This record gives sequence, C-alpha cells and structure tokens, in this order.
Amino acid sequence: MQNLYSEVTSLDKRTVEQFGLSEEVMMEHAALSCAHTIREKFPPNSSVLIVCGNGNNGADGLALARLLDGMYDVILHLPFGATSPLASLQLKRLESLKIKSEPLPKHVDVIVDALYGSGLSRPLEPNARTLLETLNAMEGFKIACDLPSGLHADGTCENETFKANLTITMGALKRSLFSDAAKEVVGEIIVADLGVHHTHYEIPSYWHLMEESDLRLPHRTKNSNHKGSFGHLAIICGEHVGASVLAASAALRFGSGLVSIISNENLTIPYELMQCHSLRPTTNAVALGMGLGSEFDDDELRRLCDHTHPMVLDADIFIHPLFVTLLKRPNLVLTPHPKEFVQILKICNLADIDTQTLQENRFFYVETFCTAYPHVVLLLKGSNVIIGRHRDFFINPHGTVTLAKAGSGDVLSGLIGSLLAQGYDPLKSTLQGSLAHALASQKFEKNNYSLTPFDLIERITTL
Repeated sequence: MQNLYSEVTSLDKRTVEQFGLSEEVMMEHAALSCAHTIREKFPPNSSVLIVCGNGNNGADGLALARLLDGMYDVILHLPFGATSPLASLQLKRLESLKIKSEPLPKHVDVIVDALYGSGLSRPLEPNARTLLETLNAMEGFKIACDLPSGLHADGTCENETFKANLTITMGALKRSLFSDAAKEVVGEIIVADLGVHHTHYEIPSYWHLMEESDLRLPHRTKNSNHKGSFGHLAIICGEHVGASVLAASAALRFGSGLVSIISNENLTIPYELMQCHSLRPTTNAVALGMGLGSEFDDDELRRLCDHTHPMVLDADIFIHPLFVTLLKRPNLVLTPHPKEFVQILKICNLADIDTQTLQENRFFYVETFCTAYPHVVLLLKGSNVIIGRHRDFFINPHGTVTLAKAGSGDVLSGLIGSLLAQGYDPLKSTLQGSLAHALASQKFEKNNYSLTPFDLIERITTL
C-alpha cells in the first residue's frame, strides 16, 4: 500500500527544514522527473507543447522546457505571465536560451499541463476554461504536472478539466487523484521524487492506496483440513432470490467450506448451496440485505440476527428499522452505494444531503461516519472504492466500468462474507474481498458492457 495525503505543502516544508533542500532544488528534481518520462516515451525531435501558469506549477513547466530544449521541439505557451519568484527566475533562464512564449500550435506530439497543479484553490476564470477546452480538443499525448488543471484538492473537478493520459505528481500521492471524478482525468499516475527518496519525504498517513500486490488469497495450505475448517456463511434470502444466489456462489468460489441460503420458502437453487429455514449451529458469519425486500416480518428478522457472528450488510437492510440496532454490533461490515450511504447518514443524524453532495465530498463523509461508528467497517462503492474503519482509510482504484452491472454488489458481499466465515477480521475481509472483486473485473477480456455477475465469479478462480 502507498500513503495518500490531502495536502503536501507541509511535507515540502518539512523536507526543506529537515534535509536542507531549497524550493528551487525540489523544483529542479520535479522538472527532471518530467523530462525523464518524456525522454523514455518519445523520440528526439518530437514536438512538446508546455503550457505554464504564473505560479510555481508554471515554474516546474518552465524548468522542464529548459531541460528538453535541444533534444525536442519545445513550444512554450505562457498565457498569464510569470509572477511567482521561482517562475520569474525560471523564465529568465529560458530567455538566455532564446525560448519565448508562442501562440498555441495546431498539432503537437506531447502537451504538458503546468498551469495550476495542486495550487488551484478557486474556480477557474473564463479564459482558463477556454484554454483547457482548447488543450483537451488537441491531439497529442497529454501529461499533467502534479495534478490536472481543474482538479481541486478535495477531488472535485471543474466543468473543463485537463484530461491527462499521464499525471506526474510531485513528492507523494495526493488523495484528490483518487476521487470518483478524478478517474476521468488523471490517466496513469506516477510519483516524482523531489531530491530525497519518498521514504524520507513522506510521514505516516491515515489514508492509503491499495495496490494489486496487496491481494492475499485464501489459499489452503494444510492437506488434513475438511470443509468445516473453512467456515460456514449463512445468507439471509429475501424476495429477490437471485441476489442471494449470486452472493452465495461468490462465497463458495472464494473459499467458504459451506454456504447456506436461509429462507422461509423451499427454493430452487444450485445443488452446491445448502438451504435452511434458520441459522445452523455451525454458522460462522452472516450476510444480510441483498435482495431482502419484505420477505421477513420484523420479528423474524430480529430472530435471524440474534447471534454474535460477524455480519456483512448491504442494500435493503439499510432502510429497515432494525438497521440502527445492528449498527451497535461488533464485527460489522457495511457495503452501501452512494444513494444508500446518503440514507445511512440521515438515519444516523450525521448529515442530510443529496447524492451529488456526497459524491463531491466522499472523503469527508466517510471520515464523518467512521468517527461516529469507529467499530464498523464501511465500504463506500464507487469508481474508486473507499474503505474505512475508525481512523484508517483505504482507496481501491482497481475496479473497471465492467462492474457497472446489477449483481456486482451481491458478488462483493459474498466475497467479504466468505472471508468473514473463514475467520478473517472485518477490515481484512473487506480489503481483500474488495481487491479480489476489482481485480477479477480486470480479467474480463470481452466487451466491457457484457460482464455478468457469473462472469465475475468465474474470474475469481483465476486470480
């Protein structure tokens, strides 16, 4: 996992004070990293347009222009001048190389956005929006220096934000790069060191980025084990039986030794799944909510929840009167999508907001809920999944658009429930279940609109 930061100004200041580096030295390293990336990706004499703002992000771009000149056809566009001390210094150095600001060309191989970076703290002016619109319409490989211009520190995007193929962010990973909105504009992300290795630059953080290498599958290592060694997951089946079958099938595929579907009815379900009318004594974990509807009356549901097993909750249970009582339980995992999470916040008297407000402030409201319910593991679904418990937060950026299909969430609940039944703690179950879910979606090789939940379950077997 990698650290994520809401801001890095304090890290820059610490680096200057602790390691004796100046802002200028750090800027030179930032520009060198950008230059190295361009040299790796593009042959000499490629045309490189560098669009610079008037502050220190623009100064990074001006330094980059100096480093590339002579090997590339550098075109500098400086629409707002150079007003910060470092920008003025870097411009003066460029003038000695006879590099001056030019009008935007019609065609270039590479476009570098060094307008604002993480320094954008206000809405864009009309002329800046027009400029970004022009840059986005141009052909050429697009590189953002630090952050794409138009992306704010809270992860929200202006209506016109630079759409990068690659973002070279400075010093450390910014949390804003992993908002749902940012997923449309950041492209590939790499981190540039600023004169010291990132292990010296960074300090501990409460926020973390999950990596593919963090996946730990529930492999079986002892030959003498039996099905009871790998847990028994009970799934409370409601009106929509298909949701429970999907969750149960995913759980069985992910290592549960036994999976039962609990229903009042006699159902037709796959032969490998068990069917019961009540929880069995061997139950180790329970999944509740997916497709629940109104199958059980309140008393029946309370009886089914009268146990101490770990639980994963989803979907319809979030609007049931029993939900507030369930929130008091230990070993609890919630997996809402944004609309459901808005309802949860309202029920818990934490916020009365709409879905758009939540999506623009996902980090804040996840922190708000986890502060109020520190014992609960929360997974907020989205393009970039957020997982939180107490003061520890994780972003899973590995999901794909193939998951935008009914039933994908039921599969996720089954994966998490499977690990709970196998004895993983709630946070680890959620992290590993979410990562497996996302990486399985990446293995779908057909058209991205055609994934079915059973395709997803099948690909769990190939991780």
